[in-house]
Amino acid sequence: MIGWLPSLVETHSPDTLSNPTRLSVVMGSYPNRPAGAMNKTLVPPQDSSARQWYLVDAENQTLGRLATEVASVLRGKNNPNFAPHIDAGDFVVVINAEKVRVSGNKATDKVYRRHSGRPGGMKTETFAALQARIPERIIEKAVKGMLPHNALGRQLFRKLKVYKGAEHPHAAQQPKALALDPAASAK
Repeated sequence: MIGWLPSLVETHSPDTLSNPTRLSVVMGSYPNRPAGAMNKTLVPPQDSSARQWYLVDAENQTLGRLATEVASVLRGKNNPNFAPHIDAGDFVVVINAEKVRVSGNKATDKVYRRHSGRPGGMKTETFAALQARIPERIIEKAVKGMLPHNALGRQLFRKLKVYKGAEHPHAAQQPKALALDPAASAK
């Protein structure tokens, strides 16, 4: 007799002990496998030639909603072979980065910070100022913050291509238009 069984007999009714399903709920359900056996990690097949290229037009799109869709495609969550520890995502080309929108007063209130690493080296810039100077950086920072913060995230980020204007140098890859949620577009 196992040491925990007498206390179980004292606290539960006889029908609980006779029914194995109810007994496993009382005791906690553990898988029936030998000691030392472990679950196998699913590793889907990797074929780098099967990666798709998607084209996203950022014109009149809300920044955060656009970034979540792009980050999801970069991670490969639209792929049936998704595994969180593997780069199974596709390439994404974003055009018209200067025409992305934000809601509310974020155009004047949202501040982007960077630091040179030297004492007193912090530089701040508003959304509107950064959009006028380097509009690609706004989308890059938004998407990068939604990717894993490790080596996998850095590898995924390299598959994001952001361009100011409607022209891009990736016509040879024949990118498909990525259908975004119509509610994501700013009015």
